[in-house]
Amino acid sequence: MSNLGLVLGALVVVLISSLWRGLVYLIWRTFAITKRFRKQGVGGPCGKFWSGSLEEIRSMKKAGRKLILDINSHDITPRVLPHYLKWMSQYGQTFLYWFGPHPMICITDPELAKQVLSNKFGFFPKVTPIPSILALVGKGLSLTQGAEWVRHRHVVSPAFTMDKLKTMTNKMAACAQSMLERWQDLATQAEGQREMEVSSQLQELTSDVISHTAFGSSYVEGKEVFQAQKELQTLAAESLLNVNIPGYQYLPSRRNLHRWKLERRVRNTLMHIIQGRLDSKDSSYGNDLLGLMMESCRSDPGQERKGQLLSMNEIMDECKTFFFVGQETTSHLLTWTVFLLCTNQEWQERLREEVLRECGTGIPNADMLSKLKLVTMVLLEALRLYGPVVMMQRMAAKDMTLGNLVIPKDTRLVIPIAIIHRNKEVWGADADEFNPLRFKNGISKAAKHPNALLAFSIGPRACIGQNFAMLEAKTVIAMILQRFSLSLSPNYIHAPADMFFLQPQYGLPILLRPLNV
Repeated sequence: MSNLGLVLGALVVVLISSLWRGLVYLIWRTFAITKRFRKQGVGGPCGKFWSGSLEEIRSMKKAGRKLILDINSHDITPRVLPHYLKWMSQYGQTFLYWFGPHPMICITDPELAKQVLSNKFGFFPKVTPIPSILALVGKGLSLTQGAEWVRHRHVVSPAFTMDKLKTMTNKMAACAQSMLERWQDLATQAEGQREMEVSSQLQELTSDVISHTAFGSSYVEGKEVFQAQKELQTLAAESLLNVNIPGYQYLPSRRNLHRWKLERRVRNTLMHIIQGRLDSKDSSYGNDLLGLMMESCRSDPGQERKGQLLSMNEIMDECKTFFFVGQETTSHLLTWTVFLLCTNQEWQERLREEVLRECGTGIPNADMLSKLKLVTMVLLEALRLYGPVVMMQRMAAKDMTLGNLVIPKDTRLVIPIAIIHRNKEVWGADADEFNPLRFKNGISKAAKHPNALLAFSIGPRACIGQNFAMLEAKTVIAMILQRFSLSLSPNYIHAPADMFFLQPQYGLPILLRPLNV
């Protein structure tokens, strides 16, 4: 018993000592980093120990969600980033705040954002996500770092070449046609005009598209993945403003048990799809995104010895990533583009004229879509005003110099995209207005800084699926304009909300009228 007592006593001493060192570290680190930035002229709000400014952020975001905007107002920042607006007015464009125990430095200068995002040496890696987000998107290309990222990109990138994407246009168009035929039937039953909530329908459409283009003949099982990921997304969104307690993800809480159940459903479904391809006697794994990715592994046997291929788990993670991110971002891009066309009827007519001139009334192909210059400009302006992601984060891997600032190691850098996209010094006096013509000479000449549009990020970690998203969006918008006239329903409430991705808080009800073309 005496020996047991000594062992327990020693463990208690070690535990208390570790907790004390951790406590001292947290207090000292908070003081030291705050003082270091203050010496550089960077201030910020005083947060509470451990939670930082989380309480204030939650309060301001809750108040922001109650704001209702005028339908002609495109300044969404009071709703989605109210804390940034307040702190920028108090402390300037660059300020420091604490998100739980993490120091956060706000970067609003496009040039500094470019230096962070374009760095090729891993000095500003992505932040390790909380467990609920990792469960949702998997540790695929978007979350891997260094050599792991190079290996994943080697396998994934062949599936996203323009030649491969062009072959998917017919699948995209077929899914869109199925949706539009349902719209036509509903409008006919309503004797010419029908009110319809299209945000949810466009999410369903992009789910169909990604299911067909990613999983081909296994698209029904792909839809099961989509349903489980929607539930995982809800869990992730609810935990975004919580302090991540180390080890909590392993406790059998009700939330964790539900998350684990959904993770198993996604994993089992994806494993069944992939194993079916592996067991098939066909010479090819298929011409969909999954097949192309698996083919890339098989067709490069020399890489296997070098450890360059992806494991079953890694392939499943890539499936999670392009299924969730590809579906969500494109659906919201389409939703906000429809909103902008409803509120800008002259642009809707200009785009319809272009579509009918270049594509006629039939199913558009990739070559036709490449000629839709005005459609492209409107989509880019929709991404500027209502981009799916309102902010990005990176982290300093070591002490770094950025502009005139010295950034301590492990400091998180926040790039508020929604604020940069409305900077009048960068975009001009009409930065808050809908003006697609700013993109008439391309993205690099649309603003005073060539990299001011950050909707798909920039640099080596730019979204690999951006061409897929733009091709799908052009296909769907062109086919809608061929068949329908769109106007905003009087029941629409303009309340853009950052619910993981930017989306209309109360949906997008529109009035749909078929065209006699």
